[in-house]
Amino acid sequence: MTEHQQARGERLLLVDGMALLFRAFFANNYGGSVRRTSTGIPVNAVYGFVRYFMDAVQKFEPTHVICCWDMGSTTFRTAQFDGYKANRPDAPEDLIPQFDLVKEVVASFDVPNIGMVGYEADDCIGTLARRFSQQAEVFVLSGDQDLLQLVDEQVTVVIMKKGFGNYAVYTPAALLEERQLTPAQVICVKGLMGDTSDNYPGVRGIGEKTAHKLVQEYGSVDGILANLDSLSKSVKVKIEADLAMLHLSRELATIKCDVPLEVDYSLSVWSVNRAQVLNKFEELEFRSLTALIS
Repeated sequence: MTEHQQARGERLLLVDGMALLFRAFFANNYGGSVRRTSTGIPVNAVYGFVRYFMDAVQKFEPTHVICCWDMGSTTFRTAQFDGYKANRPDAPEDLIPQFDLVKEVVASFDVPNIGMVGYEADDCIGTLARRFSQQAEVFVLSGDQDLLQLVDEQVTVVIMKKGFGNYAVYTPAALLEERQLTPAQVICVKGLMGDTSDNYPGVRGIGEKTAHKLVQEYGSVDGILANLDSLSKSVKVKIEADLAMLHLSRELATIKCDVPLEVDYSLSVWSVNRAQVLNKFEELEFRSLTALIS
């Protein structure tokens, strides 16, 4: 970052849209009762999304904001491994109409909605974080720990924690202090232990504790493979039996940072047209949220 750019203090907030929307849906689904408009349209997830979104904007004070979205379940990862995310249940019926609604709300803030078919939101976030970190301090907002691999001196990952307005903020130093891992080692741990939520196995029989210990001791998956004879017999046998899946799992865990996105950074300036946003809130009967829009 140049001195001129530092003086401008530009800060880009990259929002993981689906992470916020799903979290909001389940947090605002009290005893199965879903908030609806007077015409019966479910809006509980969108309502919660706005609360989370505005809290983060107020806390991290971005000058620029972009929201990234998944664009369907078929991606280059499902082509690599047909079991990838195959265990995911269908979206709840009341959430489905809110996928388009939430993007309309984001657009009312003049925030770009970004996604690309064949890639996940994580890949779009990784690409934009890498691309724009030369001109701005980048903050990534999500609930997805996979994004910790993006942390560097210019990219801070903010993980939403239980409760409203609670965040774990990860810089390289914070990640190292809390987990004794570098961002690159986050990928190696996932490659070894797999990911039950994304439905890839890693090395069968190796859990998080062992994966963490191995990566700390040998530095990386490559370091472990170069020292197989130093491992205990049981761990060595497990890795050798699942070598191909270890390599595939590491690849599946790696966020792509070169998605061919066309994004005009200047269109992401955070500048709220209050009347435009309030008009959308009125349509969705979000009167209690109008105080959030200054």
